[in-house]
Amino acid sequence: MDPLLIGVLAVVLMLVLIYLGMHIGIALTLVSFVCVALLRNTGVAGRMVAAAANDTIREDLFSVVPLFVLLGMLVSVSGVGRDTFDVAETLMRRVRCGLGVATVKANAVFAAITGVSVASATIFAKVATPEMRRHGYTKRFSVGVVAGSSVLGMLIPPSLLLIVYGVLAEESVGKLFIAGILPGLLLATMFAAMIVGLAYLRPAAIFEGGIVAPPGPPVDLAGLASKALPILVLIVIILGGIYSGYFNPTEAAAVGAAAGLVVALARRTLDPRRLWQVLVSTGHVAVSVLFLIMAASLYSRMLALAGLPAFIAESLAAGGLGAWGFLLLYIVIVLLLGMILDSVSIMLIVLPIAIPIAASFGFDKIWFGIITVLAVEVGLLTPPFGLSVYTVKAALDDPTITVWDVFAGTFPFVLCMLACLAVIVAVPSVSTILVR
Repeated sequence: MDPLLIGVLAVVLMLVLIYLGMHIGIALTLVSFVCVALLRNTGVAGRMVAAAANDTIREDLFSVVPLFVLLGMLVSVSGVGRDTFDVAETLMRRVRCGLGVATVKANAVFAAITGVSVASATIFAKVATPEMRRHGYTKRFSVGVVAGSSVLGMLIPPSLLLIVYGVLAEESVGKLFIAGILPGLLLATMFAAMIVGLAYLRPAAIFEGGIVAPPGPPVDLAGLASKALPILVLIVIILGGIYSGYFNPTEAAAVGAAAGLVVALARRTLDPRRLWQVLVSTGHVAVSVLFLIMAASLYSRMLALAGLPAFIAESLAAGGLGAWGFLLLYIVIVLLLGMILDSVSIMLIVLPIAIPIAASFGFDKIWFGIITVLAVEVGLLTPPFGLSVYTVKAALDDPTITVWDVFAGTFPFVLCMLACLAVIVAVPSVSTILVR
């Protein structure tokens, strides 16, 4: 059988298996093994599986995954997420729609500590939504701003998706972290500007009855400082260490996790039962991610053996589609996949094919990675999958708020993300200037 035909059938079969409900890691491994066996023989297929697993486990870089997951769990347990919102809310209370802007700012700060969108969505759904409802904000806006701003967790470093991309693209995770800072801040600023603009232009979309919520009481500087200190310490340790070059990402994750443990112990929020739950949850998430990375490594080797990425790149070049035509097509495909698949699955499926093609067109892999992560993150807010939307709904106890209320509330944020994506495509230096 023709190798290219086997490569095409591998992609189709894998998508069918995922659609039928098979776990993405198992589907990748099974399809890759069968296709390598057809291309060579079962002995080569078995050795390739072993090599992919061995390379994944032996790579020092992959230790950053469980460490950052552990940091996120410890930060959640210690109440830093709630304090982050309290600090942002205090600073923004004199701004019109200050609670909405505070939620965006708190998500941006929390993202700089944990890097997991689902964690942000869970925490701020429980913390910010009741506060906004109590101050007269509409239910759609209250849940929409929480779900919408949660996506900052995968763009502002440290980011789990940037780690996955770095592994698949064989690119420096530290450089990707630094490259994500400006796009993340740009997106957060666009979110805040959009919220303030809506508050003035369409107050009925944000405030119940169109009545603007009054400003809050004076600021308690002492209480603000006590809540802000642990947050600032964690950010300085993680981002400051990486940006200054004092830590590599793995070392920053380890020191950050240790600092998170100290914060949780100092606040007496980590008893033996909770510590065991944190460790078990960390193990579940880390093993799941590492298994997916191993499966993706095998999948990439199978596609390279079949020659599919090289064939697609040559076909695009010969067909006159060109570099920018490929990039537009790639973004559209990622956005469409975001409606039916989770973020990591999308990257594992498309990147082994797309990265060699992008390299053949001379695209900067760091810039391409930021575009990929931002496009993938749009899928967290779009129906019918919308993982952040369902996370917010699951975290709420209010039966009057439906899933479609959350989807409707996130629509302005989706538009902002597409606008930010267009800016990064048009001005690559936004994502590369800090690493050059």
